[in-house]
Parts: sequence; structure tokens; C-alpha cells
Amino acid sequence: MMGRQEAPAQLFYEFDLERHVPANHMLREIDLFLDCGGLREALRPFYSHLGRPSIDPELIIRMLVIGYVMGIRSERRLCDEVHLNLAYRWFCRLGLERKVPDHSTFSRYRHGKFRASNLLRQAFDATVERCLKEDLVSGEGFAVDASLISADANKVRSIAAEDWSPERAREVGNRAAREYLETLDDAAFGAASPVQPKFVAKSDPAAQWTRAEESRPYFAYATNYLIDTKSAVIMDVEATRAIRQAEVGASRTMLDRTEKRFGIRPDWLAADTAYGNAENLGWLVEKRGIIPFIPVIDKSERTDGTWSRSDFEWDEANDQYICPEGHALKQFRRNYSDPNRGQDAGGRKKYRALKATCQACPSKEVCCPKAEARYVTREPHEEARECRKTKAYKVSRDKRKKVEMLFAHLKRILGLTRLRLRGPNGAKDEFLLAAIAQNLRKLAKLRPQNGLREVTA
Repeated sequence: MMGRQEAPAQLFYEFDLERHVPANHMLREIDLFLDCGGLREALRPFYSHLGRPSIDPELIIRMLVIGYVMGIRSERRLCDEVHLNLAYRWFCRLGLERKVPDHSTFSRYRHGKFRASNLLRQAFDATVERCLKEDLVSGEGFAVDASLISADANKVRSIAAEDWSPERAREVGNRAAREYLETLDDAAFGAASPVQPKFVAKSDPAAQWTRAEESRPYFAYATNYLIDTKSAVIMDVEATRAIRQAEVGASRTMLDRTEKRFGIRPDWLAADTAYGNAENLGWLVEKRGIIPFIPVIDKSERTDGTWSRSDFEWDEANDQYICPEGHALKQFRRNYSDPNRGQDAGGRKKYRALKATCQACPSKEVCCPKAEARYVTREPHEEARECRKTKAYKVSRDKRKKVEMLFAHLKRILGLTRLRLRGPNGAKDEFLLAAIAQNLRKLAKLRPQNGLREVTA
């Protein structure tokens, strides 16, 4: 006999929201690690003691966390999902009867109290502190990298860079244009490079016109991650222009901020070739005492069959190179009062052999067949390049891939392939919230406590 589903009419219902949320739901685990107590204290100076009670800021934070953890990109859709989903209502402490805030509430809090109090940065730091407490951070080795995220700007509505000026930005007058004017002297944006992009978006002037990986050019921002390689915990995040100079500067900012905020300085740092310029290597080695496991483009290798620089042995004690025939190549043959003598503008040193020695050498044809004497150059901070020959360097290259996996997770799982918010502050807010979501998901995955809580009960 075919059954029929009927909805019985009842006057009273007994409903326990706690029982209807699965024990293994991700939000249950995340709820254990999300602490909003300190956030209330940070916001307290921005509220008046008079007037009607406002919407609970903790509710706004919890809803934003749901949106980024679950990959819900639209705030209108987020409000609908929280209204309908029992697990979301449980996580937001809404029960069954309380009303979900309107989507416009997010904008008012974002542009008001949250930015004035730097609340999202404090929320991110709180997740890092919890990762430290749960022993997910070793502090031994860090990795840094950047990834491009499309900005909410259209090429059709952009103008040529030569037609753009600060005066034009003031005429446009939108929030993104005002933020652009505020960041003209910021090392992460306007002051990162004197080179101007080909096009400028009137709706978001700070977004960089770029062409990455031979794709079609587009407007983008760069999200920069500094991670601990033990469990791929994001230690810091920074938003910058989508250019190499800004990304390298962001790595220094994040290292300094991590040391100041958490008292952690890594023993080594892994990065790709973009971070391997001489200035950055010198900053890491001399000013921070960090071993740079960073590949550097080496142009000293020869392909014509003659000896390369790697065939010469470096004698650090005597500041000279020794050729395969046992002859010395020195920078100076006598003492000079100027220590910078013999260096070019980039700090590169040149070591030369004696002309008479090379002319009488039997290996001249495989050393310097077209020159009267052989010389080799030594790059500044060459000792940092020697790290590439160690076993630890090879291990760091594998661990560096963890930051690339985080970017893949950011785009494919969390769905952050295009920004919704405009301007530098909008990019910072989105990148911070995404990093908070990824750290919370990491805690829920590596430190699950459902079973322990059920056994205790």
C-alpha cells in the first residue's frame, strides 16, 4: 500500500536545537576555538552608554566567520542561509525565534566600528594565539608567498594611466578613490614602485592592472601569507599591490609584526625567486639573523665548455678564489684605504688572476680563451646562496609548497577568486577574514574535540 506524507497540525512543539546539530559538524569544532570575549572589550570604547542596545557585534563576527568558512560569498545569501540553516542558527546563538540582521548591517559595522578598532586584525591574532596554545606552531621555519585575487573592477570602465591623477580621484569621490589617496605614500600600495600601470580603474584605483602567468590582463590585489611550516598555520597576512616590490616589502612587514606580536622569529625562511634579490637577502641575514632558503637566479654558469664560477674554490680566510690549476684570484693585490673600492653599484666584487699567470697556464683554453686573464665575480651576500647546497634547503622547498596549497584552498574551497569589497581596506578585510577561516578550519581538523566532549558527558 502506498503511503502518504501528511503534516499533522500541532499547537505546541518540543524542539531542541542542540540535538539537531550533528556532533561532527565543522561549526561545532570551530565554536570551541572561536573566542569573542576580547573583541567585546576592544569595541566597548566605540559605544555610547545611552540609547537603545545595538545588534550584538559577536553575532556579526560569527556570521562573517560562517560566510568565509563555508564559502558563502554573498552577504545577502549569507543572511538567508543563517535564517534557514539550523547549524548556522546554533553557531550564531540565534535560537529559532530571533531575527537575522539585514545584510546592510555588515557594511555599517565594517566601515564604522570594525575598522576604527582594527577588530578583524585582533580577531586574526586571537586565532594565531589559539594555534600557539594548541601546539600547532613550531617557530622554527616560515614560508612566505603571494597570490593574486581579482579586484571588483572592470577593464571597460577603466582609463589610461596618463589620464589619471590625484585630482581626478578627488573628482570621482567614491570610498575606494578616497582610500587610494590615503595610500599614495604607503609602501604596500602607492609607494611600492614609481612605475604606473597601463590602466587605472575608476571604481577601484588602488587595484593593479596586471598580467600573470600569460593570462588575460585584469585588475587585482595580492594577498601575502606568512605561514609556519609545521602545520601550515597562517602567522600573518597582508594586502598589497600585485607587484613584486610590494610583495617583498610585505614579507618584511609580516616578519617584524609576528616577532613584535608573538615574540617569534624563525630560524629560516623559504620563498620563491621573487624574494631572492640582494637587498632582501642582506636584510634577512644581517638585520634579522634568518637563514634565507630562497632560490636565486645564477648567471655565472657557462654553457660554452669553459670553466664556470662553480669550478673555482672560495677561500674565505684569504678573501680569494682558487682556480682548478691552484692559482689565486684576488680582488686586490695591495691594500687600499677605501673598503668599497673594486665594487660596482650593486655591491658585486670582481676577483682577478694575474695576466702572466693566465698566459702561461696550460688550461687557458678551457678557462679564458678570449681574454688575457680570468676573473670571477662574487655577488653581495653570496653566503646566503650557499644555503642551496644543504640538505635543509631541499627539505624547505617541500615545506614551502604548503603556502601554495593554502592559496589553492582559498580559491577552490572558500571560493575567494574575486573580491567583493573595493579599495585597500576592503581587500585587507577580506584577506583577514579568509585567513581567520583557514586557521579555524585548521584547528577543527587537527585538534578535534568532539569525541573527548562526548566521552566526558
